[in-house]
Amino acid sequence: MADLHKNNKVDYESIVESEQFKHFMKDKRRFTVPMTVFFLIFYFLLPICTSYTTFLNTPAFGDISWVWIFAVAQFVMTWVLCTIYVRKANSFDEKVEAIIHDQINKGGKA
Repeated sequence: MADLHKNNKVDYESIVESEQFKHFMKDKRRFTVPMTVFFLIFYFLLPICTSYTTFLNTPAFGDISWVWIFAVAQFVMTWVLCTIYVRKANSFDEKVEAIIHDQINKGGKA
């Protein structure tokens, strides 16, 4: 199905106007916007907290302060969000191919 749109001319304007595509974009926004907001808040929280507060400077475990734990957590968060996005993007790709396939089947060319 990956090369389906290479062999047929696809009218992308009619695809964009279809209810199927609008529903897909709504689902995609419902996933990407909260993930982006979470990432930005978590990312900028470290420099804001270290600049304007001192509570992250308190020891958590021995000589390791909370700022180090928070900084390492940002790396973990980045990898986790990246993994989640890659998995979700694969399902997005499958939905897009299905939309193109359905549009081509409706009228010879979408």
